[in-house]
Parts: sequence; C-alpha cells; structure tokens
Amino acid sequence: MPTTADIYAALSQVEDPEIHRSLTELNMVESVDLKGEKLALGIKLTVAGCPMRDEITNRIVTAISNLDSNLVTQITFSVMTDQERADLRRQLKGGVDRENPFNAANSMTKVIAIASGKGGVGKSSITANLAVALTQLGRKVGVIDADIYGHSIPRLLNANGAPTMVEGMMMPPQGYGIKVISTLPFKRGGVSEPVAFRGPMLHKMLDQFLCDVWWGDLDFLLIDLPPGTGDVAISTAHLVPSSEVIVITSGHEAAAEVAVRAGVLAHHLNQKVIGVIENLSGLNCPHCGEIIDVFGMGAGKELAKLLSAETKTDVPVLGEIPIDPNVRKAGDSGIPIVLADPGCASAAAIIAIAAKLASAPRGLVGQSLKVSPI
Repeated sequence: MPTTADIYAALSQVEDPEIHRSLTELNMVESVDLKGEKLALGIKLTVAGCPMRDEITNRIVTAISNLDSNLVTQITFSVMTDQERADLRRQLKGGVDRENPFNAANSMTKVIAIASGKGGVGKSSITANLAVALTQLGRKVGVIDADIYGHSIPRLLNANGAPTMVEGMMMPPQGYGIKVISTLPFKRGGVSEPVAFRGPMLHKMLDQFLCDVWWGDLDFLLIDLPPGTGDVAISTAHLVPSSEVIVITSGHEAAAEVAVRAGVLAHHLNQKVIGVIENLSGLNCPHCGEIIDVFGMGAGKELAKLLSAETKTDVPVLGEIPIDPNVRKAGDSGIPIVLADPGCASAAAIIAIAAKLASAPRGLVGQSLKVSPI
C-alpha cells in the first residue's frame, strides 16, 4: 500500500497545464487523506471556473492510478485566496512585480519577429505553422499576435479562449502546446469588433503582452507583426532589443521591393535580419506536376540579395513555400498544414525552415555581456 509520502511524490510529477510546474511546487495541494484504498485530495485552483479543471483532474487520476490502480480517488476543488494568488505571482515572477522577461540577462528565449512589407503574403500562416513545427522538434514556443488590427493567429492555432487572470498576470490560452496571446480575448464584440488604437496604445498593448503574460521558459517567442514599417515594428525593436527578424515575401518583384523596407527598418533599429522566406512560390499542377508561375517566382532570392547589400550582412533565403490550397483550408479549420498534411510540399518546406531555426545558435545581439573595457 502507498503512503501519504508516496501520494505527494506522485502529485509532484503532475504539472499545472497552464503554468507547467508541479502542483506541489505551486502549493495547489491543500490536503491528502489516505484511508486504506480510499484517497481524498483537496486541490486549490488559481481561480474559480478554471478552464483547466478537467485536465488537472485527468492528470491527477492518471498519476494516482499509475502509483496504485486499486486506490479510489475523490478530488475536492477549492480556490486560492487573494493572498495565495499574490504569493503565486511573486513566486512565478521571482519576486519582481513587473518585468519584461525577454530582456533579462539570463533569458535563453530566441525572439523572432515575422515581418512583411505588405499584407496578403501569408505571414500569419507561416508564423502559426513554424510555431507548430518548432514544437514538434521539442521546443517550447509562444506566439504574440502583434497584428493588433488584423489578428488571425488564434484561429490558425485553435487558441480562441481567454487568458486566465491571476492577480493581474495572464495565463494565455494554448493551441497544440503553444501559448498564444492576441487582442481577440479583450474585445467584447468578438472577431468582428474593430480595434481603433493609435501609436501609444499599440505600444502599451505590446508591452502588456510581453510583461503581463506568464510565458514560462520558452525556447522561441514568435511575434507576428503587422505588415509594413509602422508603430508595432518600431515598438518591438525597442521593447525587445535582442529580437531577430524574418522577412516574408511572395514571389513577384513588386512584393520584394516593398518587403525590403521592413528588413531595412529592422536593421536601422539594430535588429538582425536572419533570413527571407518566399511564400506562394509557384503552384504544382495536380494533373501534370508542372510548376505554374501564378504570382511570380524568385523574389525571395532578390530580396535576400537586396537586404544583404543594405545591411552588409549575409541574409539567406530560409525557404520557398509553394502555393497549396490545402494550406488555406487547414488554416480555416484551425489545424495548421504541418499537422493536417505533413507530407505535402508546403508543409515539408516549413518543417525544413523550422529545423534551420532550431539548429541555429543563439547570438549575443542586444545582450549585456557584463564586461568593462576598464
């Protein structure tokens, strides 16, 4: 028969699905009452109506069953007091009331902003699919939908829920294991309600996404920027100086001419442009296999050449993604193409790009080296 200590040991292996730390570490285990084969557990949730209650229940039942399948477990849920929630926030934030964790000297998160010169080139779709592909490679990923006016990431990643609030700290909704935050949950009118923000409010919103969301330990934070060279692109560089940039273009020359401005702006703001992705790059005919040049092809190479000259660095083409109607269908259904059809040409191209990003070493751009010339 297991002991009370065995029960605590089993619960120490059960993670809160939002915070990704054990129930015992988060002081969520209120009581353990073991009498023979009957086990009564008291578990404290962070908030009433916690959306992860069922998932927490399933994880506890599985852990106890693995310990002893004969135990009959009864779980009683309560809610943390205001003081306990405040203590939890301080515990998670390391005693700091409010900070941008991605600017911390010890941050190991690679922050990549996905930019484009104009809309309609598939920037958000690529962001969502890259996030999933990186997760499949074992990386922990978060996504900020910084396209405040035209957010689409929640739908693409099936993460339409609202964040759970804990003493002003947001536990973001998740899709496919990816933490996602956007303006969608904060609009009373839902998807159809427009966002009428000017510059300072856009900056504040991005700052809140960075500082007030519980991101945990991420390997990658992808920021889906709005198209162009406006307020959000500038704020991203100021708020996360160590962030890097990938520029998306479609295959025709005019798109590359517009996209180069996004890359040059990033360079002027001391961000490193780590590559170019050419999307919508030719259509494979389903009947004969011939590549049909629908929107033009080759602009990615031209854009990389222009950015290399402007930034005096080597800006590579990370990949060329062909046109595939199934990418659109998969996105509309909230199942990214790398999950819906991982063997298709477009998914294979995205997966290859993710592998390049996952294997790239973390640079020192924007980081304090804590050395002095004196």
